[in-house]
Amino acid sequence: VLPDLLLIDGGAGQLGQAQAALADLGVEGVMLVGVAKGVERRAGHEALVLPDGRELRPGAASPALQFIQQVRDEAHRFAITGHRGRRQKARMTSKLEDIAGIGPRRRASLLKHFGGLVGLKAAGEAEIAKVEGINDALAARIYANLHGLPTPDAAGE
Repeated sequence: VLPDLLLIDGGAGQLGQAQAALADLGVEGVMLVGVAKGVERRAGHEALVLPDGRELRPGAASPALQFIQQVRDEAHRFAITGHRGRRQKARMTSKLEDIAGIGPRRRASLLKHFGGLVGLKAAGEAEIAKVEGINDALAARIYANLHGLPTPDAAGE
């Protein structure tokens, strides 16, 4: 089931790209409307760009434009929150590999064993040391690193 209308965050250029993408996918019958910020990029000065190139400027007092602004703002919030979450997860994953003795295989083994970084962070040193390929010294380094504690040296591995 496809929507009747897709709002595109942008003007004629983004609208054209969206039209091309839908055409490549063989999607027909979906109306596209671009929501372009005005030259001054101020709320209430948006233009609705239609597929034929016409622009409608409903004005700041328009309930329809206010609704479209809310939809756009929520889409931005959702995208930004998701991006921040992925960026944070990537930072933590690479943080594991920054620990001496942890490479891609051990990182994957740890994350699989504990069901993810949250589970690993909740584990104690003894639990971490039970993972195949992880000795007590490495478990201590992992625990210390994840909890911001002074890290024991790598000589014990």
